Amino acid sequence: MADDRGYLLDNRQAEAGSRFDALAELFDAATFRHLDALGVGPGWRCWEVGAGGPSVPTWLAGRVGPHGAVLATDIDVTWTAAGTGYEVRRHDVGADPPPGDGFDLVHARLVLVHVPRRDKALAAMVAALRPGGWLLVEEADPALQPLACPDESGDAQRLANKLKHDFRTLMARRGVDLAYGRTLPRLLRAAGLTEVRADAYFPVTGPACAALEDATVRQIRGRLTAAGLATDAEIDEHLGNVAAGRLDLATSPMISAWGRNPGAA
Repeated sequence: MADDRGYLLDNRQAEAGSRFDALAELFDAATFRHLDALGVGPGWRCWEVGAGGPSVPTWLAGRVGPHGAVLATDIDVTWTAAGTGYEVRRHDVGADPPPGDGFDLVHARLVLVHVPRRDKALAAMVAALRPGGWLLVEEADPALQPLACPDESGDAQRLANKLKHDFRTLMARRGVDLAYGRTLPRLLRAAGLTEVRADAYFPVTGPACAALEDATVRQIRGRLTAAGLATDAEIDEHLGNVAAGRLDLATSPMISAWGRNPGAA
């Protein structure tokens, strides 16, 4: 999610849909495992923050059933078409007040790291919980594992890692906290949540990793070249290596942290 206020990956670009599909394939299983463990079920009221694609709100809607409610929000809802069982609303979690309160669950995946006013956004998410409600925040930590190809075995892998470094440079210039994921447990405790836990997950290779890399590089290509960080020739060579299956491409670790609003459930 991106715009001129600080977001780097723009939902309005054609590649955004491919990115959301790849992210769903890579991370939905981990997200759904955590949501299952929190007990999401019939009658729950859920707020999906920065939904992007439809996979998570669709899953939530299936769990909460007709007596529950799922609200999916994003600054650009192009790719979050309203589906059976959930509502879609345009909303900027870093600037707008919460779209309600009394939620049993508030969830955000790969959102806050890109939000300039992430402290305000996190406070809004906590404020939207009912007593006993759960917050699940899942964020990347690019500084924890900074390589596109951890097995840097040749020129193609070195180029991939060089472009990943260039991407991180762009992110840092836009105010992205490249080590944000690891801070989540501390931040949830500081916000007053209890029963705080966290874990981390990142795929190391596979078709969805390649699809995510291709879509991301195409989205940021113009920014990389305009900043003088990479050349068109480098980007073309890398995209060719990705398409040819020459690379074992890893993602940044996704750290999932969850905590509960104290009070009677």
